[in-house]
Order: sequence, then C-alpha cells, then structure tokens
Amino acid sequence: MIQDGAIGDITLINVGRFFQGTPERAPWRWYGDFGNYVRPDPQSVIKDLDWKHWLGEIPEIEFNERHFWHWRCYWPYGTGQAGDLLSHEMDHIQSVLRYGIPETCGTHAHNAFWKDDREVPDTWISSYVFEKQNCSVVFEGCMNSRRAQAPEYIGRNGRIIFDTIGQNAAQFEIYNDENAHKPTVYPQPKPKFFFTAGKEHRKPDHLDDFLNCVRTREKPQCNEDEAFIETATLLMSMEAYKQKRQVRWDPVKEEII
Repeated sequence: MIQDGAIGDITLINVGRFFQGTPERAPWRWYGDFGNYVRPDPQSVIKDLDWKHWLGEIPEIEFNERHFWHWRCYWPYGTGQAGDLLSHEMDHIQSVLRYGIPETCGTHAHNAFWKDDREVPDTWISSYVFEKQNCSVVFEGCMNSRRAQAPEYIGRNGRIIFDTIGQNAAQFEIYNDENAHKPTVYPQPKPKFFFTAGKEHRKPDHLDDFLNCVRTREKPQCNEDEAFIETATLLMSMEAYKQKRQVRWDPVKEEII
C-alpha cells in the first residue's frame, strides 16, 4: 500500500519504547528471564557460574550480582536501549521499507529517574536520516512513562499507524489526517482503512523458519545480511551518544564515521 501511494511520500517515521516500573520492579532489574523479579540465591549462582568466561575480554572484577543479572544497566556488557529496544523498532522499519542502513544518526540521552547505580540512560532519543529516500526516523525510549508509541509512518497524504510495538505489530490503520491539528473537543479522525493479520498472512516464527531453512537450504527471513543492517543501525545510535555528535555510515568502508 505504501508503494502504491496510499499515504504519499513518507518523510517521517516515529517509533519508540516506554516502560515505567516501580522501585521494587525497576526496568532491566530482572533475574534472568524478561520481567522476572524473583531473586535466586547468590551462592547457588556462584556455584554454577564460570564468572571469568562470562566476563570475557572486559576487565576482570569480583563477582557482582547486579552486573551479572542486570547487565543491561552497565556499558561493559551491552548496548543499552539501542541494542535492547531501538533495534526491534528499526527492524520493523527495515521489514516494511527495505531502506537498509541510514546515512546519519544523532542521539541525546539522560538518566532522568532511575538513580540506582545504572550507567545506561533511562531516556534515549535517536534521530536517523535516510538521505536517498528523504525520510527521517525518530526513536523515543523512556523508562518513566506508561504511554506507548507504535510504529507510525507519516506521509504527505496521511499516516499508517500500527497497533503495538514493532516486533508484535499485527494490525494497522490508515488516516487521512484531516483533523490532525484540531482540538480534542472536535471529533477525532476515523481511519479510512483497517487491516488485521489473519492466518493467511502468518509466517513461521524465527526458530521454525531457521529449521525449515536447514532442510531446504534457503535463506532465513532474518538472515546475516539483515542482522548486519540492524547491528550497524543500533551501533550508530550508541556511538552518536558516546561521541556526543552526529555520526555517519560509510557504505564503502562499512564503518561508522
């Protein structure tokens, strides 16, 4: 529908991830599984853990329960919101538009609320530009809000808005945007088109797709080329934050500059 001009040329895309939590259930303070706040016995963990191998090439430190379980909160072990959350949303854009790696990225981030020794900011805003396609993308990551930001593709003639975060989206609506700037006392715009995925639209999940490709020798949907695009894109976000400047992707050298 985008290729057929349903909303006109797309010049802006909004994506994001939001989570609030509580002091007892703070974001990223999980024990193993996503959302698991049941703390295991530290002695049992140490007994079964090869801590040195877990640390890998980073400077060796004594076993630290917070670093081990809550590794997303500390720079030596991960890429913060860029790798954990932004990557999924930019992957949605790639799956829809196939634009590849953006030309530029700028990032502003700050630890605004969670003052619990975490190093990684709880608020993260990155903006990308696909120069060849004349399209900009804004990712908003905030761990201090209950709101949501589903992928929103904004064209000159309307918008496509999905129903939930990128990795779970299965419905979308198309709006003409006639009432986009009117106060809320006016009737809100109604979608001119609504789509919900049926069984005929479903694809195998990643594991089934991989196993099928082992049998057929075909290329998985999420293959190494797609992984390269996604990884380069998220690392641009992190490098822009750490270097406190806009970064650019060099497609010849395949480097962030």
